[in-house]
Amino acid sequence: MELIVIPDIHLKPWMFEEASEIMEKNGISRAVCLMDIADDWGQDTNLSLYIATYDAAISFSKGHPRTLWCYGNHDISYIWEKSESGYSALAQPVVKEKIYELMASLPEPRQLAFVHRADNVIFSHGGLADLFVKHFVPLRHYDDPDKVLEVINGFGPYELWRDMSPLWLRPQFEPVRMYKTRELLQVVGHTPVKTVNKKKNYISCDVFSTYRNGRPYGSQEFLIIDTVSGKYRCVKAQRDKGQNNEA
Repeated sequence: MELIVIPDIHLKPWMFEEASEIMEKNGISRAVCLMDIADDWGQDTNLSLYIATYDAAISFSKGHPRTLWCYGNHDISYIWEKSESGYSALAQPVVKEKIYELMASLPEPRQLAFVHRADNVIFSHGGLADLFVKHFVPLRHYDDPDKVLEVINGFGPYELWRDMSPLWLRPQFEPVRMYKTRELLQVVGHTPVKTVNKKKNYISCDVFSTYRNGRPYGSQEFLIIDTVSGKYRCVKAQRDKGQNNEA
């Protein structure tokens, strides 16, 4: 089954429209969004952009009800009230309300979670490390990926607000053994990369992040992956990205 991956958004509502158009043109019925819908350079007081971006996510959810959503650190920080880089105290009530609205738009509440699995692929914002599973998930569940994900999706800030968690992991920067390396492929965002690329058993796809001046850092393409075979391709975003954020 092919699905499209929508990586880190960071207040770019047009990404949802682009993804929807690509799905229609390619006959794709499912999507996974790695979120980080909130926050971007210098936009902490731009509440209209926060609202527009979450509204775009909610509209996409209603139009594509089978979409899976993976919390990013920039989203869950507003639920847990954990200040971090880019966090907007002004936007906190708005973001919290919109996340609950997004949740209410889903056919199943579990479609919004920290980690998802589709066939042979695990999706999360930062990546699922083997060490994290061994440390926090009972050993008796280790060889049952679905049970492992069920346990992790019930975690709170104690387990997840740390560098090794699926919210924060950056396997691109340090040697990390990922969970079930030989059996499961992982797709991750969180860490900006120039192009969609595969290393070992994970694919990095945060290619829509920008420099401080709004200039694109990455290739701005969407990953389309077959969740059974692991084969993937990329489709370039089509609209002019000269300036990503619009007031």
